[in-house]
Amino acid sequence: MAKDRMESGRGGQRARVVKKAKSGGSKGTFYGMIAAVAVIGIALLAWLATRSGGTAYATLDPNLPPVKAEGYQLGNASAPVEILEFADFECPGCGSWATLQEPDVRAKLINTGQARFRFFDFPVNESHRNSLTASLGAACANDQGKFWEMHDLLFQTQDQWSTQYTNNPRKVVNGLAERLSLDMSQFAQCMDSKKHQARIKAHADEAGRMGVNSTPSFVIGGKVYPGMRYDDMKRVVDEAAAKRPAATGASTAATPAAAKR
Repeated sequence: MAKDRMESGRGGQRARVVKKAKSGGSKGTFYGMIAAVAVIGIALLAWLATRSGGTAYATLDPNLPPVKAEGYQLGNASAPVEILEFADFECPGCGSWATLQEPDVRAKLINTGQARFRFFDFPVNESHRNSLTASLGAACANDQGKFWEMHDLLFQTQDQWSTQYTNNPRKVVNGLAERLSLDMSQFAQCMDSKKHQARIKAHADEAGRMGVNSTPSFVIGGKVYPGMRYDDMKRVVDEAAAKRPAATGASTAATPAAAKR
């Protein structure tokens, strides 16, 4: 959004300069030349930033081979109800939910065995350019058994790595990996190769298949709920558990396999 405002501002400014140039003779031509030099300078700086690695936005390859959408599981695999969350690591609402509502969900539903939880990252690249880097960081942390720890840190530190604060999220994510005492050589190799981008794409595709179009969204008992407070989630989980005996064995085949941690 900031980019759009910046672009419209430059365009409006150029339009005013051109108008003066037509009516102001040599003086207008002089200002026109200054404007042209400024535009060229901005383009050159952008090109140099890209060449020097100043911008570290990750992009998802659209030609990735399909893989199974597994998500990341938390809790007892035999719990009677499964809660699926589709979230964007850079989404402010997702961050708010993770820090304010999720602690109660973990303590009162997951840790008590009433439900199991499965997280699917659903990066919205159009507006959250740093989200994919965060998803890759979480997946690479998962290789070392620290997905949920990285998940929590990413949401807690959104104000340090999200698009509006930095154009180099990798630097911040590397710092989080160091805080978790990960093997940094292994982590760097995983990040550089974008090893898990096919997994992330599969999660986004799963969101589309389930009819999820906003983040955070939750799927419980086959129904999509866009955003939920703990009390509402507890009620829906209780309702799903009450219906389960009549559907025992009917939906287990559709449940994604437990993610390796």
